[in-house]
Amino acid sequence: MLTARSVLLFVVAALFEIGGAWLVWQGVREHRGWVWIGAGIIALGAYGFVATLQPDAEFGRVLAAYGGVFVAGSIAWGMVADGYRPGRWDVTGALICLAGMAVIMYAPRSGS
Repeated sequence: MLTARSVLLFVVAALFEIGGAWLVWQGVREHRGWVWIGAGIIALGAYGFVATLQPDAEFGRVLAAYGGVFVAGSIAWGMVADGYRPGRWDVTGALICLAGMAVIMYAPRSGS
């Protein structure tokens, strides 16, 4: 159950961080204005809060593992929000990142 909670928190964190970055991008690069930028800043702040809810107490481990989620989530977000079509190497790289995330977060630990 702890692993399921952790995975759910990673997904929620990704939605806030990637969504927040996308909103800022839309506000600045697509000239949608300050409301979009402000919403992005709020979402990015929410990401920082959600990351603290991870069951693992090691900041470095959680943030390193989240990097793999961010890579895969960014590709998925681009597909849904912007019509991005990833190539096989994009997908391969994202899967490698997710495998690395799983090792960092969920590999058995014996005192270290």
